[in-house]
Amino acid sequence: MLEEKLIIVTGGAGRIGSAFCRSILENNGKVVICDFSEEKGNSLESQLSDPNVKFIKADITKVKSIKSLINQSVEYFQQPVSSAVHCAYPISDGWGAPFEDLLEENLAKDLFAQLGGAILFSQQMILHFLDSGQGNLINISSIQGIQAPKFEHYEGTNMSSPIEYSAIKSGVISITKYLAKLYKKRNIRVNCISPGGILDGQPESFLKRYEESCNSKGMLDSKDLVGSLLFLLSDQSQFMTGQNIVIDDGWSL
Repeated sequence: MLEEKLIIVTGGAGRIGSAFCRSILENNGKVVICDFSEEKGNSLESQLSDPNVKFIKADITKVKSIKSLINQSVEYFQQPVSSAVHCAYPISDGWGAPFEDLLEENLAKDLFAQLGGAILFSQQMILHFLDSGQGNLINISSIQGIQAPKFEHYEGTNMSSPIEYSAIKSGVISITKYLAKLYKKRNIRVNCISPGGILDGQPESFLKRYEESCNSKGMLDSKDLVGSLLFLLSDQSQFMTGQNIVIDDGWSL
């Protein structure tokens, strides 16, 4: 399905990113694991043990680092980058603070790291795509980007859904639509995936409430997103652009 396609995955050593990297390899693509953590990135590269995978450390909030990531990817595989999947998730030390306790310095860091980083990464990837004559950019947003959290799900837990997360994820969807329209007629596609909650050791009370809002499974595994990703990466979706695919087992209905 992805023969000869070179794909960069930011946050590639994370929970969602690592599932994406594995699926790309399984479908005969070439993948660059981009992550800020050398330990996690090197570990995943070692686990995958495939000549079509390469870990490159990069900071997606810095243009110089993003340019280096693209250049190293092209040099290593000796071909242009076909697609990029942006699911990096850099956070400040104050991430997750209650709304009433939100500090301006942490808000500034998180808005820039996640939303600003998405814009800068998009900028540099699209410049590369314009150079090579084609490109495919896929952003990862969230169901929190399309509607307000269901706060009752969090009662009795130490979990929260920060207001800045909703602002960032709705912004990512807007970036997707903006860029898709801006680069019409340039052979560049920009789409988005908005997953529901991903299983990650959440308390049972939360999982039960969350499942009640869904149709069947409730919280998802990272692998549940893979089918939509492969579709967007493949030529089967060649006329899709500016779209946001929601994968949430009916949570948002």
